[in-house]
Amino acid sequence: MKKIISLILFSTLLFSSEKPLLTVYTYDSFTAEWGAGPKVKEAFEKAYHCRVKFVSTSSAIGTLRKIQIEGRRSKADILLGLDSATIPLAKTTGLFARHELDTSGLQLPVAFEDDTFIPYDYNFFAFVYDSRKLSNVPHSLEALAAMPEEFKIIIEDPRTSTIGFGLLLWVKLHYGDQAADFWHRLSPHILTVTKGWSEAYSLFLKGEADMVLSYTTSPAYHETQEHTTYIKAAHFSGGHYGQIEVAAILKRSKHKVLARKFLQWMQGREFASIIPLTNWSYPVVPVTLPKAYEHLIHPKMLMMQQEKIQEGRKRYIQEWLRAIKR
Repeated sequence: MKKIISLILFSTLLFSSEKPLLTVYTYDSFTAEWGAGPKVKEAFEKAYHCRVKFVSTSSAIGTLRKIQIEGRRSKADILLGLDSATIPLAKTTGLFARHELDTSGLQLPVAFEDDTFIPYDYNFFAFVYDSRKLSNVPHSLEALAAMPEEFKIIIEDPRTSTIGFGLLLWVKLHYGDQAADFWHRLSPHILTVTKGWSEAYSLFLKGEADMVLSYTTSPAYHETQEHTTYIKAAHFSGGHYGQIEVAAILKRSKHKVLARKFLQWMQGREFASIIPLTNWSYPVVPVTLPKAYEHLIHPKMLMMQQEKIQEGRKRYIQEWLRAIKR
């Protein structure tokens, strides 16, 4: 009997000594070897004596769908990587808990306040090109659609990608009721539509198209990591649509206290200092940016109101699908 009691006590002690596991669902470029994930994991585990597990899909919207499909079986504590444009969609699921944190000290180009989603970085969508190969560079959406017939671009699917949906909003803001006409004129130039950013950018780097929908910070990656300056982002007149990336706690999380600590830690300088050279975005906490960021274009940030996004989401996507149908 004593042996059994001793064994139970030993097992209990062993179990209680295990570090808590925080499971974060996100997109694949965040968890890549060169992405922010590995450094974020190492830093947070060291600071809070826990374990962090990242689970990734090809896109942030895909990650949201994965959690919905998993339902009660999902082990996700945090979803990281949605953006301000997908917050209305995410909230309709009822999956997320309020963060109960003070975000008044964060610095963004536009006003942002939400009781559920915490912003951690921001960026601007842009069409990126290789200046060695493309000399006739379009500097507006209208000029993009008016390029020669052989000119090709790669974009991301708005149904599965935050950047793809961001382009829909950019076009809608600029053209309003004439958006379908723009898509119809742009359609011959679309080489392919990918599920997410990683696939699109990989195809572009292989020389498959003249331009790819990416970010204004993409050239900073090439300058810093490859010491090359021929990858450029076209500066479009009238501004570029902005992306504010966010994270939130799942209501079903079994580690809400730790998850809230993670979101709070994301508002600090340690997390912010990781972002510019891994996620290639601007952190929402001021830090010294890499020198390559000085050479980037700095456009005006365009944003659509969240209420209008939610109201028009399905309609914008259907309009896009009909217009680009070949």
